[in-house]
Amino acid sequence: SKMTVKAVKMPCTSANVYTKVPDGGWGWTVAFAFFVVEALTYGIIKSFGVFFNDLMESFDETNSRISWIISICVFVQTFTAPLSTVLSNRFGHRLVVMAGGLLVSTGMVIASFARSVVDMYVTIGIVSGLGYCLSFLPTVTILSQYFDKRRSLVTAVASTGECFAVFSFAPAITALKEQIGWRYSMLSVGVLQLGITACGSLLRPIVIREQEEVKAQPPEESTETKYMLENEQTCTSIESIDSGVDITTSPSNVPGKTKAEPKSEEPKQHGQNPVENNSTPPEQKTKLLDFSVMRDYSFICYAFFGLFATLGFFAPSLYIIPLSRSLGIGKDHSAYILSAMAIAEVFGRIFAGWLLNKKPIRKIYIELICVTLLSVALVAFPFASGFWGLMICSVYFGFMLGTVGGTHIPLLAEDDVVGIERMSSAAGVYVFIQSLAGLAGPPLAGVLVDTTKNYSSAFYSCAAGMVLGAVFLALVRPCKTGLCHQQQQQQQQQVEESTAGPPPELPDDFIDMDIGKAENSGKGSDSV
Repeated sequence: SKMTVKAVKMPCTSANVYTKVPDGGWGWTVAFAFFVVEALTYGIIKSFGVFFNDLMESFDETNSRISWIISICVFVQTFTAPLSTVLSNRFGHRLVVMAGGLLVSTGMVIASFARSVVDMYVTIGIVSGLGYCLSFLPTVTILSQYFDKRRSLVTAVASTGECFAVFSFAPAITALKEQIGWRYSMLSVGVLQLGITACGSLLRPIVIREQEEVKAQPPEESTETKYMLENEQTCTSIESIDSGVDITTSPSNVPGKTKAEPKSEEPKQHGQNPVENNSTPPEQKTKLLDFSVMRDYSFICYAFFGLFATLGFFAPSLYIIPLSRSLGIGKDHSAYILSAMAIAEVFGRIFAGWLLNKKPIRKIYIELICVTLLSVALVAFPFASGFWGLMICSVYFGFMLGTVGGTHIPLLAEDDVVGIERMSSAAGVYVFIQSLAGLAGPPLAGVLVDTTKNYSSAFYSCAAGMVLGAVFLALVRPCKTGLCHQQQQQQQQQVEESTAGPPPELPDDFIDMDIGKAENSGKGSDSV
C-alpha cells in the first residue's frame, strides 16, 4: 500500500498523518533536532569536568562535594522521567521539550552567579536536571516513532551530537576560561542551551492510521445451502429431517424453514452487518503512563542492567581530566584526551547503529558483547601511564561507550524487551530506575578518591557496576522466551489440574441413537 500523508495547513504545528511508519520524511528533521538536543544536554553534562578544578578552588570544596552537582543533576533527570512521559502524553512532545530547554538554560545561567556549592546543587542539579529530562526523553521517543527499519541506525547517528559537543566544547570552554573566567564561560553555555527550545518546535506529532480496505461482499448463499451448513454445524439429528427423497430441491421442501430464517438474520440484530463494520471504531484513550511493563520479567532485568551500567557512564568523563592531571599531563593535553574520547564515541555509535540495522540479528546479544568490552575498558584505565597510554584507553573506552550509550534506550522498542507500543512508558520507568545509580555513582567515586587518594578507584567502581549490568542484560532474552515462560506455563498447568474436576461423561453419538430408533420403528412396521 502506498504511503500517503494528510495535507496540513500549518507545517510546524499540525500532526503528520501516515498510513505506515514513514522511515524518513519529516523524521529527518526530527533526527536533526535530536542531534542538537543531545549536544546541548548530555554533551554539556559530559563536558562539565572542565569546571571541576575551578569550582574546587573557588568554593574550597572536595572532590566528592563537587561531584554532587552532576550527581544531583543526573538523579533529577532520571528520577523525573515518568513525569516527562506523563506530560508528553498529555501536552505533546513539542511543548514539553520547549519548556525543558527554558529550564536548562535558566539553571545554567543562574549557576554562573553562584556563591557556594549549595547554589550549584539547586540551579544545575535541580532546575537544569529537570530541564534535561523534559528535553531528552520526549525527543528520543518521538524519533523512534518516525522510523522502523532504519531506527537503530538513525538513532545511533543522531545521538552522536553529544560526542561532537564534547569534542568541541571541552577545548572551547577551556580556552574561553583563560580569557573571561569560568563564570562567564558558564553563562555563555547557558545562553547556548536556549537552542533546545528551537529544536523542540520542530517535533511534529505523528499519527499512524491504517488504510481502510473495502472488502467485496460474498454472494448470498441459497437457503438450501444455508440449511445444510446449519445442519452440519449444529449437529441436527436424522429424525429432524423429513424422510422424503427430495431434501434440497426447493425451500418449501426444507422442514423447519421458519426456524432457519430468523437465524440468518441474527448477525444483523447483533450489529454484525458488513456495512456497519466499515465504520471507524471509537479511539481508545491513551494511558498517560503504563505501569504494566513492570510485570514483564525481561523489562525488569533490562532495568537492572541500566541501573548498574549507569555507574560507568558519567564518572569516567568527569574524572578523566583530574586523572590526567595527577599523572603530570598539562591542561591542554588533558582536554585533548577528552576530545579524543568523544571522537571515538562517534565512531562507536555509528558502528553500533550500522551493526544493529543488519537483519537477521539478535540485537540484545550484540549489546551484551559491547557491555562486556566496555567493562574491560574501565579496568584498563588504572594501568595507563603517560599521555599516550591514557589516550589509548580513552579512545577504546569512548568507542565502546558509543556502542552502548547510543543504543540502550532505543533497544526498549525491540520485541526482546517491551516493543514499540509500550516504549514511551517503558522509557520513563527505565530512566527512573537509573536515577538511583545516577545519584550514587559520582559521589561514590568521589568518596573512593578522597579515601584512597587515587583516581584509579573511581574507575574500578565503574567497572564493577558495568559487570553487574552485563549479568542482568544476559538474562533479558531467557526471561522473554525461555525460562520464565516455561515456569509460568507449568504453574498454570498445575493450577488448572488442581481446579479441574473429573472429565464429564460424553453421551453416545447422536447419529447412532437416531439410527437405532429408526431400526426399531422399521421392525415395528414390519410386524404390523
